[in-house]
Amino acid sequence: MRTLLALWLAAAGLAPAQSGLPEPLRHVGIDQRLGAQVPLDAIFRDESGRPVRLGEYLERRPAVLALVYYECPMLCTLVLNGLLRSLRALPPELDGRFEIVTVSFDPREGPPLAAAKKAEYVRRYGRAHAASRWHFLTGEHESIASLTQAAGFRYVFDAKTNQFAHASALIVLTPGGKVARYLYGVEYAPRDL
Repeated sequence: MRTLLALWLAAAGLAPAQSGLPEPLRHVGIDQRLGAQVPLDAIFRDESGRPVRLGEYLERRPAVLALVYYECPMLCTLVLNGLLRSLRALPPELDGRFEIVTVSFDPREGPPLAAAKKAEYVRRYGRAHAASRWHFLTGEHESIASLTQAAGFRYVFDAKTNQFAHASALIVLTPGGKVARYLYGVEYAPRDL
C-alpha cells in the first residue's frame, strides 16, 4: 500500500506534511462496519440514466461493491482492473450468482461516464451475465454520502489537485445489503472474492 501512496503523492504533486501525510490524506480511510446496513432506498442513476434504488441490486443476491470515481487518474482504474482479473479467474458456474455494483462517489459524474466504463469492463469481462449483473451508478451527494458513510468509506476532495483522495477496497455485501467483508488493495484473490 505504501507504493500506491507514493504513486498517488507523486502524481498529485504533494509532499508529506510533518505528520507523515499531506492534509487531504489525513481524513481518508476505511472504517470496518461489518454487519452495517447500506441504504437500500438511496436513489442513484444507472448507466442509461434511469433512476434506481440501490436495493434493486442487493435484495436477492450477494454483491461486490466498488466505490470509485470514473475519471480517477490512477487508483480507481487499478481497483476495477483488479476486480476484473479476479472475476475472470472465477469458475463460469458462479456467473449470475452475485451482483457487481460500481458506484461513483463523485456527484459531478453522470450516466455517460458510467455507460462508457460499463461498456469497457463488460467487454473485457466477456461473460454471458456481465451486462445484466455488473452495474455502474452515479448519484447526488446525499445518496453517495449515505452509502459511503454506511460502508465506512472516507474520502476527501482536494481542490488543489482537482482529485479525490481515497482508499482502495472492494466491499462484499450480503443479500439484503449488509456489509460482510472488506477486500483491501487493488489485487483480490479469486477464492477470497
